[in-house]
Amino acid sequence: MSSEATEERVLEAVAERRELVNGALDEEIPMQSPERLYEATRHLLLAGGKRLRPTVSLLTAEALADVEPLSVDYRSFPALDGTEIDMLAAATSIEVIQSFTLIHDDIMDDDDLRRGVPAVHKAYDTEMAILAGDTLYAKAFELLSETGADPANGIDAVRRLATTCTQICEGQALDVEFEHRTGVIPDEYLEMIELKTAVLYGAATATAAVLMGADDETVEALYRYGIDSGRAFQIQDDVLDLTVPSEKLGKQRGSDLVENKETLITLHARQQGVDVDGLVDADDVESVSEPEIEAAVSELDAAGSIDYAEAKARELTENAKDHLAVLPDNEARTLLSDLAEYLITRGY
Repeated sequence: MSSEATEERVLEAVAERRELVNGALDEEIPMQSPERLYEATRHLLLAGGKRLRPTVSLLTAEALADVEPLSVDYRSFPALDGTEIDMLAAATSIEVIQSFTLIHDDIMDDDDLRRGVPAVHKAYDTEMAILAGDTLYAKAFELLSETGADPANGIDAVRRLATTCTQICEGQALDVEFEHRTGVIPDEYLEMIELKTAVLYGAATATAAVLMGADDETVEALYRYGIDSGRAFQIQDDVLDLTVPSEKLGKQRGSDLVENKETLITLHARQQGVDVDGLVDADDVESVSEPEIEAAVSELDAAGSIDYAEAKARELTENAKDHLAVLPDNEARTLLSDLAEYLITRGY
């Protein structure tokens, strides 16, 4: 199958599950009082998003159950022990955590846009954005605790998601620290993105597998799939931040570079002798010009740094695919493999 056909197939699978997740989000997080809080809470959810993480969660369950994709009711999904669980609630909880992290991340970075709309703290205010993020955080655990799974499996899934949230905070702290540190090395960066980004992909697969009643070896392999594909996803995001126009990104192109955020690209460039700190002469994202960004990208490209990052993303993706060997050979497993490929070939 051609890469174009594979991407089309993946996007169709994501779109089908996105529709399910969007419906669940509207149902599980409705408008209520106080209205301004819930308007802010729903702001990013209504703005869209690909829903990649809940898609991964649903596909994991489909693969484990060895059912034809979209052939069953995800609210009464067949677990491996013959019981029925609300897998849609579990998948939706992952997306709710994702939105919580985005709201707080935008506050910390003072970003103007997210998903093509004003960031929550810009559309409302910082206080309400913090409360909206905290509301989503709590709602995620409500959802995950109400799947009807075996009690021991349900507790394990909640514990895993709680640990994931702690790790995300640790990763965010490292990200902030790296802005004020010299001598950061690529392995430290890979650890940081594993904590900040990849662990939520790992949680998407692992919580689904745990709720389904999979054995420890299978849960661990699927967790590693999520970690490796999540790290590859973040590296590709760093590439796209430099190479995709602002209007398509939904935020200012090159914002990571302007804000002195270390990436695998900039760390490699430093090792090649590039003066990364001097690439962009702008005080903030609002004042940077497109020609400045274009010149900086050209220099990073000439140093081989963008190619280096893309090669690392490829290596991680191949590792991720290997972890899927624990699953039955079915349509959902193939889609998980294709989705991992899509994460590093997408244009945005």
